[in-house]
Amino acid sequence: MLPTAARLLRLLSLLQTRHAWGGPELAERLEVTDRTLRRDIDRLRQLGYPVHATSGTAGGYSLGAGAALPPLQLEDDEALAVSIALGSTAASGVSGIDEAAVRALVKLEQVLPTRLRRRADALRATIVPLRQPSGGVRAAVLSALAGACRDHRELVFSYADGRGRTQRRRVEPLGVVHAGYRWYLAAWDTERADHRTFRVDRIQGDAEVGPRFTPRPPPDGGDLRAYVSRSISTAPYPVQASVVLHASLEAVSARLPPGAAQLEPLGPQRCRLRAGASAIESLAGWVLAFGVDFEVESPDELLEHMSALRARLERVLGRRRRVRRQPS
Repeated sequence: MLPTAARLLRLLSLLQTRHAWGGPELAERLEVTDRTLRRDIDRLRQLGYPVHATSGTAGGYSLGAGAALPPLQLEDDEALAVSIALGSTAASGVSGIDEAAVRALVKLEQVLPTRLRRRADALRATIVPLRQPSGGVRAAVLSALAGACRDHRELVFSYADGRGRTQRRRVEPLGVVHAGYRWYLAAWDTERADHRTFRVDRIQGDAEVGPRFTPRPPPDGGDLRAYVSRSISTAPYPVQASVVLHASLEAVSARLPPGAAQLEPLGPQRCRLRAGASAIESLAGWVLAFGVDFEVESPDELLEHMSALRARLERVLGRRRRVRRQPS
């Protein structure tokens, strides 16, 4: 007879392969008595597995759905399939499940045997989607970054900036954030002694995992989404603006891509937009495109540019009115 722990794993595996088992058949497969089988069923229930029993001549056992998901016992081919599916989902940019897929992938890869991990990596490398998701993020890189964030381990990687220049960066990772169409790593840059945001698709090769570190206080009060949003929507640009829009935050956010700007609710029909751009003209066109009333808080140059736009429109419309009044 197998030791108790091994027998429980075997029993759990059998229960997960069929909707229902007869008690005598289970006992025979495990080579135990009916009494030992009942004790093992009770142990599984104590561990959180909802094992249901039916009485009578056709009685037996079935694994049902519980209030919480218990650990699953996967065969090699099942674990391989789940790993590949999670990796594909994590890098696909599917809103709402991509970050959950990364967390699940980290948990699974932590316990995958080396032989299965190598097979999963090889299969993911050879599977070519018809439509490549934007950003070109590899699931293995996302998994490594998320694992380092969880375990508070330093990371060293080669990073290409916006001009294509590659540098070695050593960071203390804080978290991985998905901005709708790109993934970002929020981290403390040890050489620059400041928090930084890195586009994951610009990380070259594999990231090297270093020693453990004591986490520093995260920026923005621990709201990494807000920090990344500010880093990619406002901070990198030479021109920055703050505008109050006379529309609800929900209505404005529905027209903005993730990470394009920072929004702050000010009431049922008012919100503040903070955004950056390379030129004041771009900001002016962007604000006007919302088609709602607004108040420019800063900078003054934005208001001056809009005044110039109004004067130009008045000239254009005035000429058109004069042309229409001319007798034929």
